[in-house]
Order: sequence, then structure tokens, then C-alpha cells
Amino acid sequence: MVRTGAQYLDSIKDNRCVYIGGERVENVTTHPAFKGISQTVASLYDIAADEKQNMTYITEEGTIANKIYMIPKSIEELKERREAIEKWANATCGFVGRSPDHVAGFLAGFASSPDVFARGGQMYKDNVLNFYKYARDNDLYLSYVIIPPQTDRSKASHEQEYEFTAVGVYKEQEDGIIVRGSQMLGTGSAVSDYLFVSCISPLRPGDEAHAVSFVLPLNTPGLKLYSRPSFAADKPSTYDYPLSTQFDEGDSLVVFDDVFIPWEHVFAYRNIDIVRAQFHETPAHVYGNSQAQIRFVTKLKFIIGIARKVAAMNGIDKLPPVQEKLGELASIAASIEGMLLASEYNYMTDENGTVYPNRRFLYGVVGLQDSIYPKVIHILRDLVGGGVLQVPSTYKEMINAETKDDISRYIKSPGASAEERVKLFKLAWDVIGSEFGGRHQQYELFYNGAPFVTKGYAFRNYRYEEVVQLVDQFLESYQIPQKMGEQMI
Repeated sequence: MVRTGAQYLDSIKDNRCVYIGGERVENVTTHPAFKGISQTVASLYDIAADEKQNMTYITEEGTIANKIYMIPKSIEELKERREAIEKWANATCGFVGRSPDHVAGFLAGFASSPDVFARGGQMYKDNVLNFYKYARDNDLYLSYVIIPPQTDRSKASHEQEYEFTAVGVYKEQEDGIIVRGSQMLGTGSAVSDYLFVSCISPLRPGDEAHAVSFVLPLNTPGLKLYSRPSFAADKPSTYDYPLSTQFDEGDSLVVFDDVFIPWEHVFAYRNIDIVRAQFHETPAHVYGNSQAQIRFVTKLKFIIGIARKVAAMNGIDKLPPVQEKLGELASIAASIEGMLLASEYNYMTDENGTVYPNRRFLYGVVGLQDSIYPKVIHILRDLVGGGVLQVPSTYKEMINAETKDDISRYIKSPGASAEERVKLFKLAWDVIGSEFGGRHQQYELFYNGAPFVTKGYAFRNYRYEEVVQLVDQFLESYQIPQKMGEQMI
């Protein structure tokens, strides 16, 4: 059965080792840095547990599971998966990038093509299938760390000054392996149940010790998380920072201090080929990124909604230059949503009968994400102007007897009270100007890696043979003239 929010919160009250501000966190569900996001994730589980939301399905084994773990076998099931993910994206306004449905998609992709893992031995195939079913049937929240830390990017992992800068196999034992090193970015990891660890960056010959793929619970001895500063902890209220206080997932450097991983939790071992293939020869990367684009479309819609309300509140929505900007936002959002739906409508099917979004259209969107988001934010900045700078420092000025009359009189709009205007403009600021907003601009720029990486996905999946054939057919339709001045008709 899918679990409730309360059950999720109970599951992460363990002895996990999370550091922030120089201190170890005793309870992530109550700590100011993580309370908001843990409550938000709990609310997502409550949505899924509500039968009216239609977010569950019957598995092949007859269990009831969350549709985020679904392996679609038809376009109808692919649509069901998208609609389920949309419900969670709407609940977070698209601002939680690593909600439980993200890595669940990767696990579903792995389990749909287990023979990729069997290249290393039957044991690894069995491990993938068994853990997928365990995570699915227990409705687990997995996060991941799949990028080596930024040290010397000119060198391979095995060439670094410290051999185990990136996580790698330090020792092999009869019952499992000991791993040592670190990995990033650990988004949402502080409040997840399990961590999936691997490397999506290209590995080179000699990196075999780092060519691993495994899972582990967050309370595993020797596993340590070092969180960046919280954007939620010091905020006075949700009214003042509505996004920061609820949706700051946290990002962490994850350190493995000689951590034991039992063999049953290992998916790939000292195999560069399989570590690469798990992402790109299975639907895993496609499922993960379809979830990401469903979220991104929701986020764009939400930001456009803010822009539309700001323009109306300022009384400028009838001006042609403003309508032009709003129209540009509408064109961007409609195009991205259209590409997402096209990837579903023109679905692909593999040899196992698994249905997944068309890579051509999906990665076309992925390749534009780093340029689209800054443009949308820039347009919103233009529309809000200085209005976001002329708001009270906190809600307290609005309820203090000495100040509330001034705020009520001088900060308002036609048809909108001071409370309504300040509320909207504080929301806009949390998108474009707060630390949380700044993090999201950086986050979307590098969501799938550097621009050459994201454009590379689009390049490799466009199917250029189709467009080259169009050109070849046209070139073959006419020849060089045989005589001077001869015209071909």
C-alpha cells in the first residue's frame, strides 16, 4: 500500500548523519532547515494515499503501488503516469526538483531492462529487480548522488590527488563492499529514505573502482551529509517567503567514510560499460527526465500566472508592450508543454514491450531548459519592476498597531488590499530575488549538466537521418546543366 505523510515522517526519524551550520541535526523533521520540505513531502504522500486522486495501480504481483513506480506498457499507462506526476508538481508549483517521483522513474527504467545489469552477472539483475519491488511496495523516497565532486575536472577519477575523492570501492568482502569518497549533489537526500549512488559523468579506463552502482539507507553507519546553507531556517513566515519556507530541498555533499554495502544492494560493480548503459540503454534517463519536464512545465505555468496577476494588479495588462511580454511567456510555456505531450503521443517501445516518451521531443526540451528559464525570469523581472522592492520587511509591519495603517494606506492596488498586494509581490520576490530564487536559477541552468551535455542529448536523439534524407531527396531531384545557359524545369 502507498504510505501516508505521517508514515513517511516516522520513517526518516532515524540516526542519519546530517550536518548543517557546524552541528549535527538530531531530527530532520523538526530542524528549521528541513522541517518545511519534510512536511511538503509528507503532503505529497497524503495526496497519493487519497483514493480520489487516482495515484495508485495494481502491480504485476498484485500489490497496490504509487504510479510514480509504474513501468508503462501502453500509451494509456504513460498518460496515467504523467497525470499522477502532475498532481505532485501542482502541489509544489514545480519548485521541488527531486521529489520522490524523480528517482522512482530511474528505478522503474532499470527494472524494465534488467538484462543490462545481467552483463555483470545474474546476481546484479536480481538485485535490481528485488530492490525495485521493495522500493515500490514500500513507497520509498529515493534521492541520488551521481556526480563526482568538483575538484580537478581535467583529470579522471582515478587520477585525482586523493584516490577516493569520488566515491569508489575501497575493499571487497565476502558479504559486500566497502566504499570510500564523496559524491554530489544530494538534493533532497537529507529527507529521503534511501540513496542511489552511481556516476552519470563519463568514466575513463582506469576508473573501474569508481564504476559502481548501489543503494543504501540514509542511516547507514559512515554515511555523512554536509548541507549547504538553508534558505528556510531564518525566514519569519510563509507569508513573507512562501516558496523558501516550504520547498527548499537542500543540497548536500555526501561523504562515504568506509561505508559497508551488502552485495544485494549492488547493481553494477567495477564495470564502466554497465554504469553508462544503466542510464542510456534502459528507459531510466528518459523516465527521470520526463518527470523533470512535467515539473518544469508546471513551474513555467506557475511563473506565468504570477506575471499575469502582477500585470493586472498594476493595471498595465491592457498595454500592448505588456501583452507582448505576456504573449512571449505564453508562447514559451505552450511550446514546452507541446513538446512534452508530443514525446508521449509519439511514444517509443523497446523489445520488452516497455513504453516510454520519445527521446527526440523530450531531449529537445532538455536542451533548451538552460536558456528558457533565465528568459522567463527576466521577463517576470521586467513586469514586476520596483514593486518587489517596496514591500514591508515582514508581516509584522502589517499587524503592528503603530505601522499597519501606513501599510494599508500606501501599499495597495485598485481592487486589491495591501495584504493581497504584498502577498503577491513577496511571492514574486521569492521567485526572482531571494536566495531560494537564485538557487533555482542556477539549478535550472545546470539541471542536466553543462549546456554542452544537455545539447548533446538533443544531438544524439534527434534522428538526423530523417532530415538528411529530405535534403538528399531534394538534391537528387536536379542535376548540373549539360550545356551553358540550359535551364532545368
